[in-house]
Amino acid sequence: MTEILERKKTARLHRAWIVAGIGFVTLIGAAGFRSVPSVLLDPLHDEFGWSHATIGSAVSINLMLYGLISPFAAALMDKLGIRKVVGGALVLVAAGSGLTVFMTSSWQLLLCWGLLVGVGTGAMSMTFVATVTTRWFFARRGLVTGILTAAGATGQLVFLPLIAKLAGDYGWRLPALLVAGIALSVVPLVLIFMRDYPSDVGLRAYGAPEGSTVGLRVAAVGNSAVRALVALKSAARTRTFWFLAGGFAICGASTNGLVGTHFVTAAHDHGMPHTTAASLLALVGIFDIAGTVASGWLTDRWDPRYLLIGYYTLRGASLLVLPSLFSEHVEPSMWVFIIFYGLDWIATVPPTVALCRQWFGADGPIVFGWVFASHQVGAAVAATGAGAIRDAFGTYNLAWYLAGGLCAFAALMSWRIRPLPQPVP
Repeated sequence: MTEILERKKTARLHRAWIVAGIGFVTLIGAAGFRSVPSVLLDPLHDEFGWSHATIGSAVSINLMLYGLISPFAAALMDKLGIRKVVGGALVLVAAGSGLTVFMTSSWQLLLCWGLLVGVGTGAMSMTFVATVTTRWFFARRGLVTGILTAAGATGQLVFLPLIAKLAGDYGWRLPALLVAGIALSVVPLVLIFMRDYPSDVGLRAYGAPEGSTVGLRVAAVGNSAVRALVALKSAARTRTFWFLAGGFAICGASTNGLVGTHFVTAAHDHGMPHTTAASLLALVGIFDIAGTVASGWLTDRWDPRYLLIGYYTLRGASLLVLPSLFSEHVEPSMWVFIIFYGLDWIATVPPTVALCRQWFGADGPIVFGWVFASHQVGAAVAATGAGAIRDAFGTYNLAWYLAGGLCAFAALMSWRIRPLPQPVP
């Protein structure tokens, strides 16, 4: 009788896939919330007269907090649980987005879209992915990391064309209210279906062998902020951490900070309609889904260091040729860029998470939070810097060339990471 019950339990869908599914939905929303400012740059400029650099500063604060909150959110998830942290984050996003409809000064944009939405989305960043996969999966970690990371591309795909259409037809306030409503609608899903550890529902992590400690609840000791800082202090003693952080800072600058924030405006500078440019950026999301899932599959099988070298090299080459591809109409060469760049958009995440897990063991998700923080610092610098370049020279060309050159440097840093003889438990 016991054997029959065990077989029935094995045959059922493992709860880890349900948790991953809720995580996917949550990350779709988080990506959509962060993509809104890139479409609203020109509407806000037209209504309030704020410069691109000023509006870009709000995006920079958002991007920087999205990263800097990550390691503390990872530690807080150990202390309070995933459900409470993510549920509270969604409420913050709803408040920040909803309150923007009442703003009259630029500092209010910095407060709402910069501070509140930045903190909220920061708690639902890639450390959320690292925490879920580390706790709930023993097998297929790389693949699930790729799938959850691709949720960001899916959110961009869903939100960007819709927001651009609504902003064009009804003004920017309706998209802001839409984001607030969607954020609140996800809260019940998180509270009802999300669980913190497999052991909370009497399970082992997916694919974990008998006697494995993966998926067992671990009591958090001490202050969450202190733990995050201690993990940083320990990791910072290794060259690997600085190579990962440096490469990921360039990753953020060349994706979210530059392309994610300024591609629509740069294309419009060459006569392309906003809706067309936003649709192209959304297509990047389509191809990123395939690229990131494939990257997760490859990470389970290949040395993640070599994957990073290839990704950064190819991305840098594509950015160097981008300025020559902009035109009033979408030419075949631009389609090639969208496909090529999209496959590489955030394919760097699965191998970076894997290297953090190999080198830093149980502190891997928190250390990845700090690596991801560097990603967002780079994105913030690029978001403001590219806007300043546009204001000074009337074109983004210099920004594209600088980003392409930096990607070559990121590939070099990835090559300098040495293999760890034995992964840290």
